[in-house]
Amino acid sequence: MGDRLNVTYITLGGFVEVDKYRYIYFLIMFTVYILIICSNATIVSLIWIHQNLHEPMYIFIAALSLNSVLLSTNIYPKLFIDVLSEKQIISYSACLFQYFIFYSLGGSEFILLSAMAYDRYVSICKPLQYPTIMRKTTVSILLLLAWLLPALHVVVAVALGRKKKPCNFSLKGIFCNSSVLKFHCPSSRVVSIYGLVVLLNVALVPVLFILFTYTKIFIISYRSSRDVRKKAAQTCLPHLLVLISFSCLCAYDVIIAKLESDFPRTVRLIMTLQMVLYHPLFNPIIYGLKMKEISKHLKRLFCQVKQG
Repeated sequence: MGDRLNVTYITLGGFVEVDKYRYIYFLIMFTVYILIICSNATIVSLIWIHQNLHEPMYIFIAALSLNSVLLSTNIYPKLFIDVLSEKQIISYSACLFQYFIFYSLGGSEFILLSAMAYDRYVSICKPLQYPTIMRKTTVSILLLLAWLLPALHVVVAVALGRKKKPCNFSLKGIFCNSSVLKFHCPSSRVVSIYGLVVLLNVALVPVLFILFTYTKIFIISYRSSRDVRKKAAQTCLPHLLVLISFSCLCAYDVIIAKLESDFPRTVRLIMTLQMVLYHPLFNPIIYGLKMKEISKHLKRLFCQVKQG
């Protein structure tokens, strides 16, 4: 790629026949982005407006919805520009910034899901202690840690990446993922090892904590009354569905980054699109349909819209 005003540019080569399908790409992506913004904003607004939703569980759901909006906004505006442009390029600095935001927010999602699992554990397994454990201060600290810890982890990887100049200027994707750290020649073992540390701390450890917590919940629920089992199923199932969805998409990302040369271009594009198309819409749909209180307020909202 050319060097314009000492700026290094990276070619994004993940699109398939963009010249032929650019307006179809744009229409689909723009429609999905608007749906993501509207659906997640609706969930956040309902939780903000209604006093009975000012509980830790719903606050964490609102944080997840906000996370989805931020994650999508990091990706979609650049995609719009790319599909309407003759060349799909991005500066190396902007690529590292997109990488930083993408993985910081991705890590935040895992930690938020961990916080929700802990909240459900206390609510179901220690109901009498719930008000003293899940106070506003506790919720605020968990939210702060959810957004701060992953950012601190990922910023180190970005700093390591900026120290070396890239020798590869083509990315086999439509946005900047962990493949951007492979651009250095020779490849840095320190960066690779640190990437595994980040994956362990912000993804694997939270997932193991969630699985451990829900195992405890299901064991205690199984031994308890029918009402407790019903409450556990109603509140835990949506969180598990979201966790499974997001974990599968993260597995896609790892597979694409590690084995990118072994995938046909169309398959790689389809797998990449799943990370930005489905999951940000999956959260509000699951929580809107499966969480009883949110579903109730959504039905009232739709009735008001129809009457208006």
